[in-house]
Amino acid sequence: MAKKNKKDPNVEMSFLDHLEELRWHLIRSVLAVVIIGIVAFVFKDFIFNDIIFAPSRPDFVSYDLLCQLSNIFGSDKGCMDENGLDFIIQSRKMSGQFNAAIWTAIWTGFVVAFPYVLYEVWKFISPGLYEKERKNSRGFIIISSLLFFLGVLFGYYVISPLSINFLATFTVGDQVKNEFDIDSYIGLVRMSALSAGLIFELPIVIFFLTKIGLVTPQILRKYRKYSLVVVLLVAAIITPPDISTQVIVAIPILILYEASIVISAIVTRKEDKKLAGDK
Repeated sequence: MAKKNKKDPNVEMSFLDHLEELRWHLIRSVLAVVIIGIVAFVFKDFIFNDIIFAPSRPDFVSYDLLCQLSNIFGSDKGCMDENGLDFIIQSRKMSGQFNAAIWTAIWTGFVVAFPYVLYEVWKFISPGLYEKERKNSRGFIIISSLLFFLGVLFGYYVISPLSINFLATFTVGDQVKNEFDIDSYIGLVRMSALSAGLIFELPIVIFFLTKIGLVTPQILRKYRKYSLVVVLLVAAIITPPDISTQVIVAIPILILYEASIVISAIVTRKEDKKLAGDK
């Protein structure tokens, strides 16, 4: 269904009109990220000390639970050494800490503004949908945002401490001291949180792929065993090379995959009923 011109509802929007509308949606999204980023920069001490650097301290809330989970799988890789993490975070460039604060503020702005960015995306595409399609997709923003934030929390509280604990305690010799650059440390925490946030969007991706006919529940079930291999590979990429940590990360992803099969089946059932009613 084509969009209608706002000035004249009887006239469809031209390609240039679509570009102009898209431009304003992008501008508003960027402004939201920048405004929240400015606020994050003002509160940079709290963000760095209480959030970003928290997984580097032995009293971080996740370590006891991860240790217990690792013990279930017969490993102690998730457990914190009794001496804590023996490393320091350093900045070796004049502008290192300032650049870290700027980019951290921008990424914080993107994470916090994610629901509003989705809202702008929805405002752009929704006029091109039929009324029934808009009603069926009404919870898109809420569900997508919820899944994204759940993924970010999972990455921050599970993947980050597992990775930091492993990499900070790994050594090739007593002569080598771990002194990590601030960009490297922040990049690890950011990658862990954002990659998990995007992975948790899998049910939403499957929903739309099913809507346009590219995916069916039969296909998802047929390739379930191959998806298991892919999930384990993803878990191996974003976690340390330890089987217990990979299993801990892989379980939620597998649950998301099974949930995606259910979602795909529901969408397919509704589409079949719609086609049967049109005949």
